[in-house]
Amino acid sequence: MRTRHNSQCGPSGRGSPDRWLALATTALLSFANAGLADSSPYQLGGHTKLRLDGRSFGEESLFRDTAGSTALDSAGEFRLNFAAKHGGWALQADYQLIALHSEFLLAGLPADDQRLFDLTGVLHDGSDNAVVQRLDRLWVAYTGDKTVVRFGRQALSWGNGLFFTPMDLVNPFDPTAVDTEYKAGDDMLYLQYLRDSGDDLQGAVVFRRDPVSGDVEADQATLALKYHGFAGGSEYDLLVAEDHDDTVVGVGGARSVGGAVLRGDIVVTGAPSDATVEVVTNVSYSWLWGRKNASGMAEYYYDGEDGHYAAASVTIEMSPLWTLTPTLVSKVTDPSALLQIVTRYSLSDNMTFLGSLNVPLGATGTVFGGAASGIPGRYLSYDLGVFAQLAWYF
Repeated sequence: MRTRHNSQCGPSGRGSPDRWLALATTALLSFANAGLADSSPYQLGGHTKLRLDGRSFGEESLFRDTAGSTALDSAGEFRLNFAAKHGGWALQADYQLIALHSEFLLAGLPADDQRLFDLTGVLHDGSDNAVVQRLDRLWVAYTGDKTVVRFGRQALSWGNGLFFTPMDLVNPFDPTAVDTEYKAGDDMLYLQYLRDSGDDLQGAVVFRRDPVSGDVEADQATLALKYHGFAGGSEYDLLVAEDHDDTVVGVGGARSVGGAVLRGDIVVTGAPSDATVEVVTNVSYSWLWGRKNASGMAEYYYDGEDGHYAAASVTIEMSPLWTLTPTLVSKVTDPSALLQIVTRYSLSDNMTFLGSLNVPLGATGTVFGGAASGIPGRYLSYDLGVFAQLAWYF
């Protein structure tokens, strides 16, 4: 499976972000004060999340040498979201405070070393603990009758993939991610033009820095155009992009057939003589299972560099407050898979529990069973994983 370039994790290689955080905070307060003065509409909300992520390791796991037979990571996140509108203008600013404790390197620290603006500050970075503050969203936008112009840190999601997303060029989610509420933001200029027919043209320029020099470089950027149109009862997407100095073209679409929705994308990356082809196609359908609402999806994904994958899930509404989602993500040509049993329970109007049991299936040396580490008899594997998260929204 080909890994997209991203800069979500890792140590920051540029100077202190304090000046950027101070400027962003000043701008946020100025905009908020102006909005309060002239009664412009604004919204202030957010959440607090407490998360545990545990894994157990077998005798052949390389991680057992450093983490022991089990490891538990914990994290707490406070997120404050501010949004304001005045006429055609809008501002979004989302602040995060993240505290981590790790017995095993399940997740790195958020960093901005490759982003245009350094809006992340490390308050503490110890051997097992870290505290980070950052701005995950900070953008200003103007919306006209047919146009949208938005600049700053924001998220962008394109394509018709449900698990695997080859047309999603900027920070795609991992196919096995459990909490997908917020996608990491990147610094970009986003443009949209809406046609009278309902079709629209979207464009994005994502600015990035060279990981060695720290300079903003064209070969690190993403420049993309996507046309979204309607044809009869179908929708289609046409993509042309330059991503990290690679040419990318793609075509995709979606159509409702007999109550089900069929989607798919074909994406070609690189020069014609040395191109990589990615194909994703899926189907989703909802039905009544006994007296319970249910929805399912199945997806096939082909990566020209790494072979064939398949994924499927069924979400069952066990009660109005509780859903259960068994999911299987597999590499067909390995073969290996990851079985996830995800549960979501609404504890109150503003409190939710999210949990999952993650079971790797397959022999060592496979994608999900554990890749070879380069050390004889040792693999990058784990036996069992457990994820638990409590979220409170305000």
